[in-house]
Amino acid sequence: MLNISQKKEVVERLSTQLAGAEITILVDYKGLDVLKMTELRAKLREAGVQIEVVKNTLLTRACQGSDSALMKHLYKGPNAIIISATDPVAPAKILVDFAKDNEKLEIKAGALSGKLLSAEEISQLAKMPSKEELLAKLVRTLNAVPTSFVTVISGVPRAFVNVLNAIKDQKEAA
Repeated sequence: MLNISQKKEVVERLSTQLAGAEITILVDYKGLDVLKMTELRAKLREAGVQIEVVKNTLLTRACQGSDSALMKHLYKGPNAIIISATDPVAPAKILVDFAKDNEKLEIKAGALSGKLLSAEEISQLAKMPSKEELLAKLVRTLNAVPTSFVTVISGVPRAFVNVLNAIKDQKEAA
């Protein structure tokens, strides 16, 4: 049992995390054993995502002024809140994949950029490419433009040299 000062610390810490979150996802973990919860925590931690199991009353206080307040009406029963400060796709992918193998994990809702997301929308989000994949595509695209430009530009002098060589060969043959 937490005393009042400990509860205030939890609320302040959680409030800071929620304020800086790119996405928050609320899940019902009822029925998952300790081994499965540890596995889920490890997968989320590996992706740089936090999972917090906290009393709903403390969560309600901590979420004020953040996107997570959109889910306040769902703070009933045993909840865990997943918080990602950087990539909104990574936690969605992890949770959707984990829920496939563990039916007891229920994705309730999420909050992203001031919008409440349903469990279906979170599943759709999980199908999107991750931030790293998108950045890699952008780098490949940006790299392709100068490469193509250099190829086109170098084609003109190359063609000119070929024409000169052909004229030279023609004059030598004559």
